[in-house]
Amino acid sequence: MASPPTGSPNRTVELLRIKSNWFQLYLQGKPYLPTVETLQLHRQESAWVEARMLPQSLTSDLEIQATERYSPKTGQLISWEIGEACSPLFYESQTYELVIELEADIPLTFYHDHVSLRDAVLLKGKRLLTGLLNFQSEVGYTELELRLHGEPVFRLQLEIFPSKMDYRKDYEAILHDVNEQIYNLSFDFLRKTYSLTGLKETSNQSLTEFFVILQALFQQLVHHVERIEHAPHHRLRVENRMVDSSRVKKAGSSNVAFLSKRPHLLAPTEGQALFRIQNKGYMPTHVLETKRQVDYDTPENRFVRWVLLRIQQRLKSMKQLLNKKDRAPDPVLQAKLNRMQAKLQRLLKFDFLRVGDMSQLSISLVLQMAPGYREVYRSYLTLLNGLFIQNNLFKLSLKDVAQLYEYWCFLKIHDLLSRKYELVKQNAIKLDRGGLFVTLNRTQSARMVYRNPSNGEVFTLYYNALPSGDRSQTVSQRPDNVLTLKKQDSRLEYKYIFDAKYKINPAYEGTPYKRDYSTPGPQEEDINTMHRYRDAIVYESNGDRQQFERTMFGAYVLFPYSNEEEYREHPFYRSIELVNVGALPFLPSATSLVEKFLDDLILDSPEKAFERATQPSGTKDYYTEQLAGKTVLVGSLSHKDQLNELREQRFYHVPLRQFANHADLAKLKVVAIYQSIDKFGRQNAGVYLYGRIKAWSVLPRDQIVEIQSRRKATTELYVKFDVEEWLPRNKPILPGGHGIKSALLTSEHIFNRAEEIAELRLDSEDELREWREKRRRGKVRVTWDDYHLDRANQLNELILEGEQHD
Repeated sequence: MASPPTGSPNRTVELLRIKSNWFQLYLQGKPYLPTVETLQLHRQESAWVEARMLPQSLTSDLEIQATERYSPKTGQLISWEIGEACSPLFYESQTYELVIELEADIPLTFYHDHVSLRDAVLLKGKRLLTGLLNFQSEVGYTELELRLHGEPVFRLQLEIFPSKMDYRKDYEAILHDVNEQIYNLSFDFLRKTYSLTGLKETSNQSLTEFFVILQALFQQLVHHVERIEHAPHHRLRVENRMVDSSRVKKAGSSNVAFLSKRPHLLAPTEGQALFRIQNKGYMPTHVLETKRQVDYDTPENRFVRWVLLRIQQRLKSMKQLLNKKDRAPDPVLQAKLNRMQAKLQRLLKFDFLRVGDMSQLSISLVLQMAPGYREVYRSYLTLLNGLFIQNNLFKLSLKDVAQLYEYWCFLKIHDLLSRKYELVKQNAIKLDRGGLFVTLNRTQSARMVYRNPSNGEVFTLYYNALPSGDRSQTVSQRPDNVLTLKKQDSRLEYKYIFDAKYKINPAYEGTPYKRDYSTPGPQEEDINTMHRYRDAIVYESNGDRQQFERTMFGAYVLFPYSNEEEYREHPFYRSIELVNVGALPFLPSATSLVEKFLDDLILDSPEKAFERATQPSGTKDYYTEQLAGKTVLVGSLSHKDQLNELREQRFYHVPLRQFANHADLAKLKVVAIYQSIDKFGRQNAGVYLYGRIKAWSVLPRDQIVEIQSRRKATTELYVKFDVEEWLPRNKPILPGGHGIKSALLTSEHIFNRAEEIAELRLDSEDELREWREKRRRGKVRVTWDDYHLDRANQLNELILEGEQHD
């Protein structure tokens, strides 16, 4: 597609002009779409525009004399051969004026399959057809038709392009992705545009697919049934009945066996006799008369009747659905359905179809080879099929781009997650097949449940529904997609909104958006909607209907834009890191940012996930105190037997000099025992036991009489911790290259999560954050400048095993 000439105004011009001896047709509109030009869409694509006379006897005098189209290079109309490739001229959501000047005494009328476009073009005076055409967010082919006395004589086919994404690279890829997972989800019924499709085997055919195929086959089907009516398949049915012998016209040889078993039907006679027994003559009083009658009640004729009845029933269902209040009435379509039903009713009155019901289908040679029957059978097989895109057999309408984009976002997020994580439960794609076309069922919670194989964490993706218990106490909220994460060591569910918006601000030169954001991005009102979602959706935390908790930790717009590298500098991308509200570009050609962000959310530690959300004032101080406060004492043993003695006496003692700040004693809540390698061996070394501190006291060592000191009694001050109960850890804290000489202090948060002794010394916020994030990804190696951790002064390294270390 060529760029507009420099300085060309964005004004309404003639885009297409067709001259004939019956009419002159003009299509007018804006030659350039600013969004398309700014985003540089459809650069290498060409459009299809075709004008043709239809093969009807009425068109014998119609001649197309000249065709011209707008040229972006010259900015003027140029001569153009029908079927020749040209630049895209027509786009979704744009208004175009159609003007048709009629020659005298040519009463042409305008027709389009969609009722709103059909009614938009009206006759003004006697010689002018005019109206405004707008295809909303629908793309693909469309046909504008002129009719004479109700018969089509001229058809103009146009190709409508999307205005916010590339046609071939992104739109067709969206169709492929959607149909790959649910093949007929993209189909719709008689929209303003259509796509070309072919046949496909399916067990879930929609009424839309059925009607599209039926329209193409119906007249042929009627013709084939009429052909059968001239020579229907039949069989001869033999009937035997007993009649008076005087009335029989023809008695068959079967009467000999019949009368031999019934001698009472023989009467003696003096004259001519049929039988002679012991020189006496006998004539029968009653005999069997055989008649052969034509019988049309064959399996083949039952099949033909069953096919017609099934088509009739499906047409009836279509009419009922079309009469629903949410669809605009279309009298032309209703008349077409009525005509089809009337023809079916006429065919069903044929004598050869007045037969019984078909109990089972048996494929006979008659159905496969007899004229008429074989064509009806083939039509039946064709009617069973579904349709697929990328062919030129049938014309099928598709859902508008905004609806397709919403479906694609959900299905693509599911696809990205299912590649890396185990799909546990799949009741998400609940399809509503009760209508004219297939839709995702919005009446039930659509959800996908996954499991992270590396740590067993379960998370859920919802479509068009909120997790149980979440709701708004003001205006109802219904985001497109909600991802909920349940992480280990956390009672919270972390929930994130991904809302699909088929909108983009191209950041035109000279606009406030260009000044503030520099590059294309989401609309500001959509970002405001994300703030509303995050703040409005709450969870009732108890039953008194007074306490509510905000449950959404982040909300993000998914919008159609392909330049991911450029968008990384956009303020609405950086705002995700700052306040966890923003936007992400998402198209088939641009999925890397969303994929990486999903991985980050899933791999986040509970603390990092909590930190992503904007917190009330004072939360950081409170959180830091809870996280970094050193409330756990981990102490070593002087000899191996001391372990059993401490377990029996339920206490632990340590010299007071180990505490540089005696105020730390009041903060301690837990005491744990470190079993060293030199005393317990490598297999039993580590922290296995811990206990809650019940009370503590400071006293001389010689007053601690529960355990006798193996050294000379001393008056040195010790701290004695009375323990409620010694408890085993689920997983011991292993040495991992470090030990404890005497005792050290750590936070309960670190103590509960540590796997190796070296991790107990991490205490700065930066160290804790780095450790938490790396622990989510695998085993972390932490080393200090001294083997004994309580004597170490400096952290040497904190790296994820397998990472390259500088």
